Amino acid sequence: MNKVIKTELPQDSLLRHRIQPSDFVDCYSVPSNLSPRQATDIVTDFPDWARLLVKIRNSVVSKFGLSSDGPEASDKVGFFPVESENDHELIAGFDDKHLDFRVSVISQDGRVFLSTWVHPHNIGGKIYLKTILPFHILIVRNALVRVHTMSN
Repeated sequence: MNKVIKTELPQDSLLRHRIQPSDFVDCYSVPSNLSPRQATDIVTDFPDWARLLVKIRNSVVSKFGLSSDGPEASDKVGFFPVESENDHELIAGFDDKHLDFRVSVISQDGRVFLSTWVHPHNIGGKIYLKTILPFHILIVRNALVRVHTMSN
């Protein structure tokens, strides 16, 4: 049985202060007692099919001068630089020419919440977001299934 549910971004998420009316925000959660770092490590360890999608994405966006592996950082999860981390929430992501994005992983009340915030800068960012959204949802839901599986 699929334990992943679409839900609201938790009220105490540090992403809340970023949200503007035209931004994209989604949130899914799954039962788990993993810490934010443990869950994020699972989330960013993409399965082969998702790695292939990322490779295709990277080959396309490189022609437009967009980042394919994120900026340099001393602490990364996958290719996402960690922006902040506490016992409750880890936020990672970066700003690019077409959009800013962050992912938040929160561990709270026996659940792990995976949220994505995207702030498009221009029409290119909006088109990009609409194009990748179906794949984003597949990857997020799969990631949380893996979080749930690994926490049992």
